[in-house]
Amino acid sequence: MHLPGMATAVRTTAVGGLFAAALVMVPGGATSAVAATDYEMPFPCGQVWKGTTRANHSPSSKAIDWNRVDDVGDPVVASAPGVVTTADTVDNSGYGRYVVIDHGNGTDSLYAHMQTVAVKVGQRVDQGMQIGTVGSTGNSTGPHLHFEERTSRTVVAPYLHGVKFVFGSSPTSANCVDVPVAAKWLSRRTAALSVYRRNTVAEYRIRRPDGSTLVKRLGTSTDEPVVGDWEGNGVANPGVWSPATRTFSLQIGTRRTSIVYGATTDKPVAGDWDGDGAWEVGLRRPSTSTFLMRSATGVTRSVRLGDANDLPVIGDWDGDGASDLGVYDQTTSTFTLRKVDEEGTVWLGTIRFGSAGDLPVAGDWDGDGRTDLGVWTPTTATFTQRFATSATTAKARSLTTVRFGNRR
Repeated sequence: MHLPGMATAVRTTAVGGLFAAALVMVPGGATSAVAATDYEMPFPCGQVWKGTTRANHSPSSKAIDWNRVDDVGDPVVASAPGVVTTADTVDNSGYGRYVVIDHGNGTDSLYAHMQTVAVKVGQRVDQGMQIGTVGSTGNSTGPHLHFEERTSRTVVAPYLHGVKFVFGSSPTSANCVDVPVAAKWLSRRTAALSVYRRNTVAEYRIRRPDGSTLVKRLGTSTDEPVVGDWEGNGVANPGVWSPATRTFSLQIGTRRTSIVYGATTDKPVAGDWDGDGAWEVGLRRPSTSTFLMRSATGVTRSVRLGDANDLPVIGDWDGDGASDLGVYDQTTSTFTLRKVDEEGTVWLGTIRFGSAGDLPVAGDWDGDGRTDLGVWTPTTATFTQRFATSATTAKARSLTTVRFGNRR
């Protein structure tokens, strides 16, 4: 995705120019083989559901029918991370409205008879992210979620939280994952590492310089984290976005502001789009690979960047005070970053950094006014920060790894 005149190089000893090269850097050495899929319950953290089957259960007695009292409209979440390969929003099959998520290694999971579907084909979803709601569509005799774990499209015996599921039991969901975040929580100069923990009452857990943790509670387990300097004082504030209501809830001290914006299939972002110091909300729309940047007055500007399965990354790549756009491809561990120069020319650059399955983070690690890249490895709960020295031509000075959060 380079513009004409942008050089391309591959190196294994250093990370090169941000907008001049596409370079390789894998924290800790070569990428390890991807492990088998570790499924959790397809429901938010802490919820209790009963799972049953029957001898003539179609297409297999190994599929689980999940129920609890008054469950119509309850959230359904991804049991493992992956890419959506089916998102049937029309009740035209035995499965009714249903979703299939490809987890790699020939494995996928299926969620059927849903009332609503909240994802699009090609969209990458993280574990614990809401993908729809419980319903009774298709060949269903009553509200429930039909759930399958599959290998090579064949239903297999289900395992949840690493243990073989016992049909007829009522387990508690341990789908309580951390999501990496970085922001200037504690200082106007440098970004601090943090995670958004999908508990019943969700919370931001922020790592202080001495290793202790600051906790800010906001939202629920199905909300999506969004952080920004809402008041323009140089320090980040917490926020969340609810896909069910399409509502941003932004916290400033004891005051909370709500903004209804977007569609249920969108992904929230935030940035200082105009460089005035105060951050605004925005969205990335996977169905069109488009960023929607909302101004303080409600006017929206759109920019297409990346593909449907890319994850959004926001940062000030050139240090001019305004936020720039970027995306991260988990499969190839590639950041694609976009900036606009003083003459209005758009520049794109790519950097390979991290390992397959890592989640992207970005923050000003060294306080030079320019955003640096990073990744968080879910299996080890490890942040790897990349310290760069120039927006366009510098090599990375160093990498720093920090264990923080709960590993998956």
